[in-house]
Amino acid sequence: MTLYIGLMSGTSADGMDAALVDFSQGAPRLVDALCLPYDPPFRRQLRTLAVAENADINTIALLERRIATLSTDAVAQLLQRNSLSAADVCAVGSHGHTLRHHSQPQGFSWQLDDPSWIAEHTGITCIADFRRRDIAAGGQGAPLVPAFHRHCFGHNVQVLNIGGIANLTVLPEDSDSDSLLGFDTGPGNALMDEWCQQQFGCPRDDRGQLAANGKVIDYLLEDWLSQPYFQRPPPKSTGRELFRLEHLGDLSHEDPQNVLTTLTELTVQSIGMAIQQHGHKQGEVLVCGGGVHNHYLMQRLQHILPLAQVHSSARRGIDPDWMEAMAFAWLAQRTQEGLSGNAPAVTGAKGERILGGIYPA
Repeated sequence: MTLYIGLMSGTSADGMDAALVDFSQGAPRLVDALCLPYDPPFRRQLRTLAVAENADINTIALLERRIATLSTDAVAQLLQRNSLSAADVCAVGSHGHTLRHHSQPQGFSWQLDDPSWIAEHTGITCIADFRRRDIAAGGQGAPLVPAFHRHCFGHNVQVLNIGGIANLTVLPEDSDSDSLLGFDTGPGNALMDEWCQQQFGCPRDDRGQLAANGKVIDYLLEDWLSQPYFQRPPPKSTGRELFRLEHLGDLSHEDPQNVLTTLTELTVQSIGMAIQQHGHKQGEVLVCGGGVHNHYLMQRLQHILPLAQVHSSARRGIDPDWMEAMAFAWLAQRTQEGLSGNAPAVTGAKGERILGGIYPA
C-alpha cells in the first residue's frame, strides 16, 4: 500500500479530522478516518480568534501548539487502530486551522499549524503550508480541493463542500474539456452554527430541524444577499472575516428561530446563485462537508435546483465527512512526488505550482 494521512481542521472548529488514504491503485481509497472533537472551551477560543480584531501572540502560540498536539494524537490513533507503524506511512499532509484568509490583491492565508512538531512527534514526514505558494504566484490560495475533485471524479459533475464556508467545484461536462472552475460561494454552516450556539445553546441545528419550523425574514435575506461578494466573478475566496454575525445588523428584535431559517436560506440562495451564474444547471451536485447532514438545507437546495440531482458524495464512493482530509493526503502525495497541487484556473495563480513545505521525519 501507498499510505498517506491527511489532517484538516475546518472553519467550523468542531474537531481535527484525520484520514488514512491508500493511493497504491491510483484512485484514492479511504482506509480509515477519525475526528478528535474539540472541547467546548477550545472550540470557543478558535471561533473567537477567527473574528477578533486583535489577538495576543502568546494565546495564538499556545493554540497552535494545541492544534499540533491534537494532530499528533489523531495520527497515533489511526496508526494504532490499523496496526501500522510510522514507517508504513509516506507522509502526513497537514492543513492546520485557518486563522485568517484574505483574498487578492494583497492576499494572505494564515493557518495555525506546527509541521515540525508533527514530524518530530509522529516520526512521519509532514507536508504543510499548502496555500502560500499559490498566493505567492498571484493566486487566492483557495480553494485547493477542486484539483482533488478533478482527480476523483473527472468530469460531468459539480462538487459542493458545505463546511463553515461553502465552496463549489464545477467539473467540465465532457472528458474532452480541460476546463475547471472552483470558488467559495459564501457562508456554509458557520453563521448558522454560531447563531445556534448563541441563541439555543447547541453546537448546530441538528438535521435542520429548528430552521425547518421557522420562516424566512424576507427583508433580511434580501439585504444579506446584496453583499458584493456574491456578484464577484471567480476566481474568488473568502473566510470568516467577511461573513460574521456582527455584519448582519441588529437581530435582537427578531424571532431567533426565524433568524436561523433566514441564515439557512442565505446559504441556500448564495449557493444557488453561484450555480446559476457559473455552474451547470442540471446534472449531479455531490455534497460533502457537515452541511450534508442538514436535511432541511439539502431539501432547500434540491428545491431551488430542480434540474439537478443533489445528493451526498457517497453516491460516487467518497464519504462526505472525509473529503477534505483526503484531499490534503493527496496534496501531500503530490508535493512529495514533485507534482503540482494547485489548479490555476481555480485560484488565479500564474501557473501550476508544487505546494507546501516538506518537514522530514
